[in-house]
Amino acid sequence: MDIVVYSLSGLSILLLIGKYLRMHVGFFQKIFLPSSVAAGLIGLIIMQILLKYDGSEMLDSVKNVWSDCPGFLINIVFATLFLGRKIPKLSTVWEVGGVQVVYGQIVGWGQYVIGIGLVLILLGPLFNVNPMMGAIIEIGFEGGHGTAGGLAETFEELDWEEGKDLALGSATVGVFFGVLVGMVLINIASRRGRTQILQDPKTITPDILQGVPEKSKRESAGILTTSVDSIEPLALHLSVVGLAIFLGYILLQILIAIENAILLPIGLPKIMASFPLFPLAMLGGVFIQKMFDIFDKRDILDHALMQRLHGIALDFLIVSALATISIQAIWAEIIPFSTLMVFGISWNVFCVMYLAPRLFWNAVFERSIADFGQSMGVTATGLVLLRVVDPKSETVAIEAFGYKQLIHEPILGGGLFTGAAVTLIYSYGPVPILLFTAGMIFFWLVFYRFAFYKKRQRYLKAN
Repeated sequence: MDIVVYSLSGLSILLLIGKYLRMHVGFFQKIFLPSSVAAGLIGLIIMQILLKYDGSEMLDSVKNVWSDCPGFLINIVFATLFLGRKIPKLSTVWEVGGVQVVYGQIVGWGQYVIGIGLVLILLGPLFNVNPMMGAIIEIGFEGGHGTAGGLAETFEELDWEEGKDLALGSATVGVFFGVLVGMVLINIASRRGRTQILQDPKTITPDILQGVPEKSKRESAGILTTSVDSIEPLALHLSVVGLAIFLGYILLQILIAIENAILLPIGLPKIMASFPLFPLAMLGGVFIQKMFDIFDKRDILDHALMQRLHGIALDFLIVSALATISIQAIWAEIIPFSTLMVFGISWNVFCVMYLAPRLFWNAVFERSIADFGQSMGVTATGLVLLRVVDPKSETVAIEAFGYKQLIHEPILGGGLFTGAAVTLIYSYGPVPILLFTAGMIFFWLVFYRFAFYKKRQRYLKAN
């Protein structure tokens, strides 16, 4: 009981400190640093000091609990992604967000090509780094802290525990530079007249910077879809999330059984034993939502409440994950790690400055800057950057970005391939995965040529 109290109370206190810092430290406000990231970094500093001077069993136990939190909480984060909102028809998603999907896929697969390519050509020969290190750009940037922390058990099972620390370090770099570089890009685009709706970044109001909206602007946390005398609405929603995770777990066991019975006897490598649960928990949530779409005529699930559960799990996940990072593991690979980060950020900037104007035909910068923020680790960062250039959601960017997530998330950014990437590199080696990810970029470019090129040309001629 003492361990549980110390662990939960410690994370809670750190979150409160993080929120206080966001409200009162100007630098944290300017870079829109999430309170959970500030809390996690403070926790990391405190934990490093205590571990150095206090080797008590209680402290080790608390650290172990914190280390285990991300692996469980990430299942809640992904299970809630699609719960509580009707899954729209694919035709609707594609009409509005199809080209956004193409762009997002190219950005995501490119992060693998950059990372694995650098490891093969430069970092492996010079520094003898683990080939799996080529995946940490996408895991940290596209996946974020949640995915990086959730893959901790996978890294351990593949005998590369420092991979978790490097991935979390990647996610932290993504959060910092996502806004810093994003704001630079916004200023450049504004001066060059590339923003469809001009908005001076300096006019951002204090309530947005502090993360405490004015009372008149505060949104509802959700709708109470059941009466509390029958069941607490949040309890109902959490129960559905638990069912989604369980369905994902059953699916994982089925896949492991199929692999053991059919695939391993014919000589294929073992993959599913180290495959994480959270992408399958997301599929479990999609299945449950489809059932609710068909049979629930009273809309008993509310997406806003699901988002509250999502947010709670993600905040505590980030704090616990960051507070338990091994600084020594990152420092031991500081040159290869820094090289990957520089090239990863450069790729994302290249996509905004060069690729986006050649793919999109309307709200070009607004669409690309939203994806830039999301592809640096946090969807909220993308939305913040989009709000700066399109504060009243007057362009198609916000709708296209939202629809794009429905197709993009199950694959990259914590989806099925993100969950399997390090295992695939471990099992098959980096070269086949590099060729596959490069092939995916080629596929989406060719697909764009046939699906959207003429549409873009017609739009440009008409305007």
